[in-house]
Amino acid sequence: MTTPPSSNASSSDAAGKPVLLVLDTEPSPRLGRLTGRVRVAYADDSTLAALLPSADALLVWDFASHAVRRAWPGTGPRPRWVHTASAGVDHLMCPELAESDTLVTNARGVFDQPIAEYVAALVLAMAKDLPRTWELQKAREWRHRESGRIAGTRACVVGSGPIGRAIERTLGALGITTALVGRTARDGVRGPEELDRLIARSDWVVSAAPLTEETYGMFDARRLGLMQPSARFVNVGRGQLVVEDALARALSERWIAGAALDVFEHEPLGPDSPLWEVPGLIVSPHMSGDTVGWRDELGRQFVELYELWEAGEPLPNVVDKRRGYVPGH
Repeated sequence: MTTPPSSNASSSDAAGKPVLLVLDTEPSPRLGRLTGRVRVAYADDSTLAALLPSADALLVWDFASHAVRRAWPGTGPRPRWVHTASAGVDHLMCPELAESDTLVTNARGVFDQPIAEYVAALVLAMAKDLPRTWELQKAREWRHRESGRIAGTRACVVGSGPIGRAIERTLGALGITTALVGRTARDGVRGPEELDRLIARSDWVVSAAPLTEETYGMFDARRLGLMQPSARFVNVGRGQLVVEDALARALSERWIAGAALDVFEHEPLGPDSPLWEVPGLIVSPHMSGDTVGWRDELGRQFVELYELWEAGEPLPNVVDKRRGYVPGH
């Protein structure tokens, strides 16, 4: 059972309404049915630490901010529930939060299929040489070429959560034989001890894992060197999963045929980054899960979770704060 806000004696306003603190960014969340039922306060990076002690719950709407990690170790009470409008929680986790009794939930379920569709689009674009077609069109150059088939190829998807499973299903619908790799082996999921072997035989390697101590920098020069020269790499997980210099070298020296990155170690990617010019690399600005109406869906999800929390009901999407993701998948 989760603890309803009324049990948190450190907060609630003078009228007895629970205090919801929003780490905000534009556009602000639409909270719908919660209007008039809670007192909403808004914070940014500079004010979050001072406002945390007065809050019953914290909505991390600005999921690109690291303000929670910096502010949480301060003095005073802390919210009993933190929800982040993102799948990953690495941006907010710190030892003090991990060791506290504060509940942390994420936006699991919102981004699964959109990201899977984006990965499928990247696979099709690379197999069919669509970036080159666009370049030739702009140059008004008619150059017939042959493109690759994807049905019958093999993929290795690293990350067995809902996003990884959606990618597996979507690639499977395109005729790609897909192996799913997770933290532990179980039905339908290969264990990490099989990862190197699967990478070496795959035409597509897709990174969709959470960022943890075990996954940080997992796609380094050694692992990229295991891939076939005809293989392509896609990262829609976290930028820190990939050693970017090693990937740039793998592409420049043609260890692999191509790659696509939607996430980066430092975001936004600066205009002077050498990654913009790496041959065979598709760069997109962390947009794989952001379809039309995604913010409204995130807002609706939070309202539903808040009403469960307010009633003292168990919440879905509870993050194992030491592992850094929602267990059980």
